[in-house]
Amino acid sequence: FELFGRVHLITLAIIAGFNLWFLWFRNHSTPRSRRIFRWVIAGVLLVNETAWHTWNILAGTWTIQTMLPLHLCSINVFVCLYNTLTDRSWCKEELYALCIPGAALALLCPSWRDVPGWFTLINLHSVSIHALLVLYPVLLVAGGYRPSVRRVPQVLAFLFGSALPIYFLNKPLHTNFYFLNNPYGNVITSTFTAWFGEKFYILGFLPAIALALVLM
Repeated sequence: FELFGRVHLITLAIIAGFNLWFLWFRNHSTPRSRRIFRWVIAGVLLVNETAWHTWNILAGTWTIQTMLPLHLCSINVFVCLYNTLTDRSWCKEELYALCIPGAALALLCPSWRDVPGWFTLINLHSVSIHALLVLYPVLLVAGGYRPSVRRVPQVLAFLFGSALPIYFLNKPLHTNFYFLNNPYGNVITSTFTAWFGEKFYILGFLPAIALALVLM
């Protein structure tokens, strides 16, 4: 499907409608129900990710790139689960400051637009998991969590602490987790390449991350 074409816009409208309805439903529910909703979303995220990997194994389409959950959004699935279990402030801050803009950008500029149809597993998986990754931290804020500028160093430590080893892991595995080793196939990194060149496109992440943190 085309970027911001009819199919893409309808998909975004469905996601926005579902998340707004869920947010309204949550705000009119009891505190116990709200806790259950958070557990349900974390559970659905984990089942969604597990089902995707299981299907790839059964279908014989297993590759390191598709199987290892080392993209930022895949890692955030487990951050959501960990936060549901422990209720840690640094988890909430990371999910707010990085997960919301990251998952939202993935929906706005999807890298899986060459799928053979809307009702394909990779499209349904990608759309649903990123939609829930936006919804989970939004519900945290709706539930009273207040982000703090003082926790930004923790967010940056998480981001660069995970990106650095993944950058060096990508080389021997010939993978592109975090889009750190290859700018192609992604609208955002392709734009960075146009600005800074293929050799230095990673530099585009720095002002982008800074802008996202300031806006959030």
